Amino acid sequence: MRETRVWRALLGLENTVVEGVEFDDDAGVIVVHARPTASRRDRCGTCRRRSPRFDHGDGRRRWRALDLGSVQAFVEADAPRVTCRRHGVTVASVPWARHDAGHTRDFDDTVAWLATVTSKTAVTRLMRVAWRTVGSIVARVWADTGGAVDRLEGLARIGIDEISYRRGQRYLTVVVDHDSGRLVWAAPGNSAATLRSFFDALGETRSAAITHVSADGADWIAVVVAERIPQAVVCADAFHVVQWATAALDQVRIEAWRTARAAARSEPRPRRGPRTANSPKRPASDLANGIKRSRYALWKNPEDLTERQHAKLA
Repeated sequence: MRETRVWRALLGLENTVVEGVEFDDDAGVIVVHARPTASRRDRCGTCRRRSPRFDHGDGRRRWRALDLGSVQAFVEADAPRVTCRRHGVTVASVPWARHDAGHTRDFDDTVAWLATVTSKTAVTRLMRVAWRTVGSIVARVWADTGGAVDRLEGLARIGIDEISYRRGQRYLTVVVDHDSGRLVWAAPGNSAATLRSFFDALGETRSAAITHVSADGADWIAVVVAERIPQAVVCADAFHVVQWATAALDQVRIEAWRTARAAARSEPRPRRGPRTANSPKRPASDLANGIKRSRYALWKNPEDLTERQHAKLA
């Protein structure tokens, strides 16, 4: 196998001629010098149509490729400009990277995948890029591949909810597919107008195919659901059922503690002096003290309770 074929395979370079490889001592990186094959030269970076050469652009440039072990790798090539009949003067496309990108396709795809399965810290440290760069890469990959899949096709059982970000100052309305477990739609805002835009994108025919919808008790969701998919069975999602149940349990616990404390205040106070075995007991006061710090014991499953929590509930 020729050395150039090895480098093309390592860096995922298709329709590319590898001219040479060098190690940049100053930067401590591997640089692969390349050029598109004859059939891929002088094409518009946006529509990929063959176009006449305009000039040599700003000279040679580099694209960040996937690391080779612990060493960063770059693809370096000329970046001429062409004159496209539709898009005017633009940088010519290269087969290893998307238009206006500073990274190769494989690098972009890897970062976008990591952003969906790992934490912010993990993806930035592993790929050695800033979080703002991750956002730009995700937007670029989605713009290139998002139109190939219709996420709204075949929906039958959906869930609608809102989530907050930036310390609760901004909101997103999200829709998930309960059958696949995937997020299928999201948009800024938490209002009826925002949710209506989802059903506008879904269309009347596919909206009529919705059989079940889960949501919280927000009025703006209930209004739009009744308006757009009246045939769907409305369900409360499991998260909010548990949330409402624990909130109600807390309210009962607080009321019970207040009742016990009021009863303790009405009991006769014992005489001053050291308490002995014959000293009168105050059952209401003991009950009020026992209810304190019982919140987590009430939340737990019986099999998960500690001995202390068993005693407190008793």
